[in-house]
Amino acid sequence: MTDPYSVESYKPEGRMLIDGELVWAANGKTFDNINPANEEVLGVVADGTKEDMQVAIAAARRAFDETDWSTNHELRKRCLLQLHAAIEEEKEAFRHELVQEVGTPIMLTYSAQLEWPLEDAFTWPAMMIDEFPWERELTDNMLMGVPSKRKVRKEALGVIGAIIPWNFPFEVTANKLGPILATGNTVVIKPAPDTPWNATRLGRIIAEKTDIPAGVVNVVTSSDHLVGEELTLSPDVDMISFTGSTRTGMRVM
Repeated sequence: MTDPYSVESYKPEGRMLIDGELVWAANGKTFDNINPANEEVLGVVADGTKEDMQVAIAAARRAFDETDWSTNHELRKRCLLQLHAAIEEEKEAFRHELVQEVGTPIMLTYSAQLEWPLEDAFTWPAMMIDEFPWERELTDNMLMGVPSKRKVRKEALGVIGAIIPWNFPFEVTANKLGPILATGNTVVIKPAPDTPWNATRLGRIIAEKTDIPAGVVNVVTSSDHLVGEELTLSPDVDMISFTGSTRTGMRVM
C-alpha cells in the first residue's frame, strides 16, 4: 500500500513558472525542501536568482501592458473558475504536500490550511467580476457651478509582487491571487523557501490547466530572501502584497 504522505503519492513540482513556461533556475541550481517535523529532505526545487526574478517581472509587465487581461472580464472569470476546478482535482495532493512541507497537522488542512481558502478564494472574486461596479456615473451633475457629466471608472493597477510566508502558504497565496487576478492585475509570487511546493504546484496547474495568458502569473522560488527584494526595487512593479514578519515588512517599506 502506498504511503499517502510519501513524495511519490503527491508528485511535487520543482520548477518555477515564468512567462508561461515551467523552468528551472537559469543557473541550474536547486535547493532542498525540508520536512520541519523530522528534518528529512523531501526533494528539491528551483533555486531562482535575481536574474530569474527580473525575467518574471518583465513577463508580468508585458502581460499587463500588451494583452487584454486587464480589461477582458469574461476571460478573467473563466480562468479563475478553471483554476478553482483544477485545484479541486488535485486537492488531496495539496493536502499531503502541505502536511509534509509545512509540518501542519492534517486536521488544519480541513480548515484554514486548505479547505477554507479553496472554498471561495477564487470563486468569490470570479463572481464579483460580474457584480462589481467597474464604472458609475456621479449623481452630482454640477462641478463648480457648471453642469457636467462625470464617471468613475475602476481600472487594474498593474504588476503586483506577492511575498508569501511559510505558516499558511496556500491560504495566503490563494487569498492574494484571487483578487489580484479578478481585478485585472498580473503577479509575481515569491513563496517562502521553507514551503515552496504548494506554489510551484499552483504554477504548474496554471500553465497546464487554465487559459491564463503567459506572464499573468509567475512563481519564483529561491533559497535567497533577497531575490524577493527585487520585487520591491523594480520600477515595473506597481504594488507589493506582503504577509510576514514586522522586521521584513519594515525592510519592504
